[in-house]
Amino acid sequence: MNNDQNTWLHIGLGSFHRAHQAWYLHRLIAGGDRRWHIAAGNIRNDAEQVVQALAAQDGRYVLETVSPDGEREYEEITSIQTLLPWQPDLQPLIEEGARPQTKVIAFTVTEGGYYLNTRHKLDVENADLAADLNGDCKTIYGAITKILEQRMVQNAGPLTLLSCDNVRHNGDRFHDGLTEFLQLTGKSAVSDWLAANASCPNTMVDRITPRPAADLPARIKAQTGIDDQAPVMGESFIQWVVEDNFRAGCPDLAAVGVELVESVIPYEEAKIRILNASHSCIAWAGTLLGQQYIHESTLTAAVYAIADRYVTQDVIPSLGDNGIDLPTYRDVVLKRFTNPHIQDTNQRVAADGFSKIPAMIAPTLQECYQRGARPEATAMLPALFFVFMERWHQGGLPYDYQDGILNAPAVHAMFESDDPIAAYAQDSALFGELTQRADFVALLREKIAAVYALIN
Repeated sequence: MNNDQNTWLHIGLGSFHRAHQAWYLHRLIAGGDRRWHIAAGNIRNDAEQVVQALAAQDGRYVLETVSPDGEREYEEITSIQTLLPWQPDLQPLIEEGARPQTKVIAFTVTEGGYYLNTRHKLDVENADLAADLNGDCKTIYGAITKILEQRMVQNAGPLTLLSCDNVRHNGDRFHDGLTEFLQLTGKSAVSDWLAANASCPNTMVDRITPRPAADLPARIKAQTGIDDQAPVMGESFIQWVVEDNFRAGCPDLAAVGVELVESVIPYEEAKIRILNASHSCIAWAGTLLGQQYIHESTLTAAVYAIADRYVTQDVIPSLGDNGIDLPTYRDVVLKRFTNPHIQDTNQRVAADGFSKIPAMIAPTLQECYQRGARPEATAMLPALFFVFMERWHQGGLPYDYQDGILNAPAVHAMFESDDPIAAYAQDSALFGELTQRADFVALLREKIAAVYALIN
């Protein structure tokens, strides 16, 4: 690594980062612009085998992309040039973040990794967050706080903190969560430094990136001759929209197709409601029908109709004329979901429902009621999740359900109560002010009955 280079530190070295942000920075390097490179590591110790495999390959790996028509392309990605091994105190990550050369710290920690309740305040009951409030670094807030403290000591200068997760207003939400974390820990000096020296732009990221299939290394070896122990695959479609508010410079992202805009809001609303919510809806429905893959569930007429109706009847009227051709976007998204070559699993997409309902689905429910419409089509989504979690409660899911904020005892207790649907409809963490509406409970009962009819 060259010391005149600027560093883009990425926290959350998963498949998505390697198929998305790392690809864009690689395109710059491949085009001769070597002013930036990526350093990457993790807050959690659950992907160290990938970090070690990448370290053995000097950070290089092959990205396979595949179009809905089955056209495959292969590219060796070279932008990750520093790999930071995990250790409990995150010292390698903190030291890298505190270097003056580090001008951007980006992160993909999943929706649940922001630990926010429906009022967008920190969920201080969460065990990891509680540990960090006492000085640990198990969350993005604890890790970034330690990095900022070190930057202050070393006078390392300003930087940009860049969320790359599917969270609405992700930059603002992260900024507010970090500010609240600093207040709760009494770190007013860090808070002042943050206000004077850092920006937190909003972003919208998009590329479907399944967990790499078991046969991927063999396919890459056959096509490229490269023995890759850490390959990644994704769909050919890619998009990245970023609020143009970098505090200490950034790579020439516009040169490689990133959209730098004044406001990300229209893009992220369309993406979160049309793509992310439909994706989860299809995964929950497909799982209940005994299907393994997103494409087979999307190609099931009854499931496709649920997603299509949800977007057409409720989302498009809610978003109004926001400058995006929403019917075309809907059709492109649903077509992407039918890509049989991606082999994206319902298990991957079904994850984190307890974060997704309040963030991605409840706003459309609320807006329908506000304009005097009964959200018939949208209510199918929380109804599907209810039956999906009932199956989980009974031990009947065909896979392990993953959810960063799952409170297993509370969910079991709900299904063992006298009226689980009423208890579900009263969950303000999921539904906010909708819990006050008697007609919402009635609507959920109706749609849960429709889900049983669909799957039986």
